Amino acid sequence: MNSVYHLDLDNEKIQGAKLALLPGDPFRSQIIAEAISAAYGTRNEKLAWKREFCTYLTEINGKKLLVTSTGIGGPSTSIAVDELAQLGISTFIRVGTTGAIQDYINIGDVIITSGSVRLDGAATHYAPIEYPAVAHYEILNALIEGAKKTKVKYHVGITASSDTFYPGEERYDSFTKYVLRRFQGATKEWQKLNVLNYEMESSTILTLAATMGLRGGCITGVVNRGGLGKITKESLRTGEENAVKAAVAALERLT
Repeated sequence: MNSVYHLDLDNEKIQGAKLALLPGDPFRSQIIAEAISAAYGTRNEKLAWKREFCTYLTEINGKKLLVTSTGIGGPSTSIAVDELAQLGISTFIRVGTTGAIQDYINIGDVIITSGSVRLDGAATHYAPIEYPAVAHYEILNALIEGAKKTKVKYHVGITASSDTFYPGEERYDSFTKYVLRRFQGATKEWQKLNVLNYEMESSTILTLAATMGLRGGCITGVVNRGGLGKITKESLRTGEENAVKAAVAALERLT
């Protein structure tokens, strides 16, 4: 029996699951699992919670799937993806929150990532920086259909995926209020290059999935303007709900 250390999972526990939804927040694992159960009339079960990795097992149309939190950023995300792949998971979909950097994108909209700017470090341990972080077309199409079905306003495009929340996303509300010169003006540049948003895990997920010959995708709900303003409880609730709703609807095409 194959088992993995950090996730505290094994083949017997996951019962043949092949797809995993990947929130960052461990508490979001339960929210997503319960949303799936409510939408499809199935049960869910918490399998493990070790460090930042919380995993629930649920099912759709008789097929098992996992919801596993990755924690924040590339390093812990790479552990989750690698260990899930070791157990036979072949489809990875990040479901989380994000900060938009384009003026036409509003709080509560969802962003479906077609590819990521690789500002993370973890994925460079799996593939050189020239290797693209792109979503698998089947996952991309399913997420678009899920957003359409649930009537959630969505945008498809490029995401800037950073290992840090403050300097990497050019935020000046950190302790020092200082951003390294290499990141100063970065947001304006990404805007000019039609990048839609900042987040912290998609590059790692998409790169690792592609290098392994597996499927990766990402959908996030907008909770603030990247680099600007505070994340409120209301914006977090709205962004999270819309991303989860669209992702759950997309599962019909993938299971």
